[in-house]
Amino acid sequence: MYNEILTIGSFTIHGYGLMIGLGVLAALLLGDYRAKKLGLESDHIYGMTFFTVILGFLAAKILFIITQWKAFVEAPLTFLSGSGFVVYGGIIGGAITIYGFCKLKKISVLEYLDLMIPSVALAQAFGRIGCFLAGCCYGRETDSCIGVIFTNSDFAPNGVKLLPTQLIMSAGDLFIMTVLLWYASKKPFKGRVSALYLILYSIGRFFVEFLRNDDRGKVGSLSTSQFIAIFILFVGIAGYAVIAPKKYGREKKEDVAK
Repeated sequence: MYNEILTIGSFTIHGYGLMIGLGVLAALLLGDYRAKKLGLESDHIYGMTFFTVILGFLAAKILFIITQWKAFVEAPLTFLSGSGFVVYGGIIGGAITIYGFCKLKKISVLEYLDLMIPSVALAQAFGRIGCFLAGCCYGRETDSCIGVIFTNSDFAPNGVKLLPTQLIMSAGDLFIMTVLLWYASKKPFKGRVSALYLILYSIGRFFVEFLRNDDRGKVGSLSTSQFIAIFILFVGIAGYAVIAPKKYGREKKEDVAK
């Protein structure tokens, strides 16, 4: 694929950055639409999105550096200025940011997490298309009909037929978003939409990692993302089965008392 979409003089629009920007915009619009529909303060969505994007990218970069720390020590400036990120870092950093924002504004953390989490999946879907255009996060060599050949990538091997893992992950993110929106419409316990995202994403990410062939760190026989996915899955299951119902139950009792 070709990452340079448009060049005007010394200014170049890259596909990766363009897709990230479009993903953030789409996520913001979806969050704003759902906030108004649910009777929540849509103004909070804009501030929340701004800080989540900044701190989420920072956390994703930090986790990437941690997974590649040996190479980072040898060439730190290359890593700091490069495009390497680990999505789980962004998820963790984004969740912490939303939590802090909600506490600062004294609004329901679980309610706004559930509101924004389908938007997160949508933004990720756009981001993975950006990965495809850049050629990062590439898959294993293949002879299948779905294989793609990169010719201008700075990341993927050029001239070799590879599995389009970026598009597979993008389709998976869109599927997760659709399931979350459907589930949210059923008005489940607060927090369960977010917990379901953690469950679905960690399972999907664990298995798609077997198809990838880029260097992304190892923990034993597992990739770093697979290792993290196991813990995220348990957190999601615990949140879905235990934490969310208890919190919701306390809120309902308080409402009755009033």
